[in-house]
Amino acid sequence: MLNADDAFSLLFGSELPGVVAVIPDTLRQLHTTHSWDFLGLASDGQITPAWSSAKLGADTIIGVVDTGVWPESLSFQDGAMPSVPLLGWRGTCDKGNDTTFQCNRKLIGARFFSEGIRASGAVSGDQPPSEEDLSSPRDYVGHGSHTLSTAGGAMVAGASVLGHGRGTAAGGSPGARVAPYKACYEPGCSSVDVLAAVVAAVADGVHVLSLSLGSPPSDYLTDLTSIGAFFAAQSGVTVVCSAGNSGPQPSTATNLAPWIFTVGASTMDRDFPAYVTFGGSTTIQGQSLADSTLPLGQAYPIISGENANLATQAPSNSSLCLPGSLDPAKVNGKIVVCVRGVNARVEKGLVVKQAGGVGMVLCNDAGSGDTVVAEAHLLAAAHCSYSQCTQLFNYLQSTNSPMGYINATDTSFGVKPAPKMAAFSSRGPNAITPQILKPDITAPGVSVIAAYSGAVSPTMLPFDDRRVPYNIMSGTSMSCPHVSGVVGLLKTKYPSWTPAMIKSAIMTTANTRANDGNPIRDEAGAAATPFGYGSGHVDPVRALDPGLVYDTTLLDYTNFVCALKLTQNPLPDVPNPGGLPLLDTFSSAVDNLVLPLFNAAGEPCKCSQGPYGRPEDLNYPSIAVPCVSGGGETEVKRRVKNVGAPASRYRVTVTAPAGVTVTVVPNELDFAATGEEKEFVVKVKLDVVNAAAAANYLFGSIEWSDADGLGAYGSDVSKAHRVRSPIVVKTKCG
Repeated sequence: MLNADDAFSLLFGSELPGVVAVIPDTLRQLHTTHSWDFLGLASDGQITPAWSSAKLGADTIIGVVDTGVWPESLSFQDGAMPSVPLLGWRGTCDKGNDTTFQCNRKLIGARFFSEGIRASGAVSGDQPPSEEDLSSPRDYVGHGSHTLSTAGGAMVAGASVLGHGRGTAAGGSPGARVAPYKACYEPGCSSVDVLAAVVAAVADGVHVLSLSLGSPPSDYLTDLTSIGAFFAAQSGVTVVCSAGNSGPQPSTATNLAPWIFTVGASTMDRDFPAYVTFGGSTTIQGQSLADSTLPLGQAYPIISGENANLATQAPSNSSLCLPGSLDPAKVNGKIVVCVRGVNARVEKGLVVKQAGGVGMVLCNDAGSGDTVVAEAHLLAAAHCSYSQCTQLFNYLQSTNSPMGYINATDTSFGVKPAPKMAAFSSRGPNAITPQILKPDITAPGVSVIAAYSGAVSPTMLPFDDRRVPYNIMSGTSMSCPHVSGVVGLLKTKYPSWTPAMIKSAIMTTANTRANDGNPIRDEAGAAATPFGYGSGHVDPVRALDPGLVYDTTLLDYTNFVCALKLTQNPLPDVPNPGGLPLLDTFSSAVDNLVLPLFNAAGEPCKCSQGPYGRPEDLNYPSIAVPCVSGGGETEVKRRVKNVGAPASRYRVTVTAPAGVTVTVVPNELDFAATGEEKEFVVKVKLDVVNAAAAANYLFGSIEWSDADGLGAYGSDVSKAHRVRSPIVVKTKCG
């Protein structure tokens, strides 16, 4: 196994002899309680047999590349954990300049990387990280502690945020050992630091790597996260990344390489309701974690921020409740309605409070839609959707004396439908390789409660002097470690499985229906598609017994990357400062193309004469057909491995997209042994050109099941394996 220094030199190169590529650094952005009940691993806070069957992830080491860790958090205390077993751990506890930082049997190691962020110039920006932040693995932001505890935090009873959401906080693999790799700071994450962290984590011996960070989509050969993830995957480490928070616009998903497990964000069946009542009887519902409320039955005057402006301020500024924009004479004793945008949401409440207001209704504009966030506001407040606020604004315009009150209640469970796709969650199609569906899956990423940093307020705003041991956060940054925790369970239960097998088990067992029995929808109400949720919503219980898996080998990945050279040109303008000997890009027709991707032995992968097949033939758990038009037909190849009963028979069920014929050959697979692999072909033909089929993208699926076969469950449908792959067909080519 390479050490961190050798591996980093291989991947990045620092001297001219042997340089593989010179790639400019980029700054990347960082993208609980009840989660595991919602996902079926716990029931009323009690551990289920499925969770126990994976020993709570006890034999797994989870590494998280983020903003570090607050080691004093109860989520990282070792309690009665035994000494660190022989898990292949080779890491260290690098305290840097922080003499108070301590590792233990739970938090078995820590490292920090700041050379890239220092060189980037971000340390001299408007909000530079402190020297103490740059010189230790301690978390001064809160993001890293939150993600690390979501993936592998210990069970902590009675966790809450200012009394809201009280319950047992736990990671998906609460028995796992954890190690933070700090490469992110308040300004962002240097891609050089991220790559160094990934390579160090692999050398240290982690089994799972979780990266809740990203940047706009870029090709695989200049994306240092992609390069590092390839190295990690071929070293047996599963790499899980967030899809990004730029939704719902299409083609915004990031971390697109097929060797990365890419996660979107969706809601849970839990709310933190805050009600706004006005006009005597009309009530709209929002979200809030405000630690204050207005007395029931006592109405207060309501004023829009636009009408509360100082004479020296434009109404557009006061509408947003920007600092210094509100007139205390107009605001004192009133509830102020502020529009979302520009300044921080909680800061708007401070502006209202400083002007003498008693409460705030935070209203989404049309662009923000229906996504609302529960936050620790500084006064009675409710964050309401655009559609809900339309009623409030109509009321304000209908009377000269608007009155109302705000009532924030405790946590509400059993909300339906759930999950819904969060509006902010980045969407497909894959902007780099449309033959690979991204994101891969969705998981809880809205209002997630997990550990936090003692160095920063729950709002991360400088005027907020409150400190909380647990905080609520939203984003694909929160959904990513949920999946990382589930990966830890599978790694413990099946230690010999490859990252691709683990990924397949989670993808092919995912759910596409909400808790009301209907298909998953977007927060705005429209039907969600695989461009939002990928294969579906993670189901850890089913993932622990998948039946069949799609394995993807180093040769598969090499053929995939080499095949791109023949079909597309993703790297037309790679910079080459000073005429350095950069690799030939895919725009070149030169054979023996050297790729900046390495196997576990540190040897470069090379493209030879081929043939390499087609990118869509990569043995991936989802199927994306980039172009079928007119009466045309195409096919893709796949193979599955039996990881269930030795004698098993699976039959396929096809749900074809509208106007498309999908045929699977063969339609039945007989396995004689565990570990046996079988190949099949999926043929796709656009045979009807009608209104439905004229859509740019069409969606369907295939599902293998042993319900009626010779598997362990025979005809017991309730216990049968269901191995589902979504199909995406593009009908408008070019």
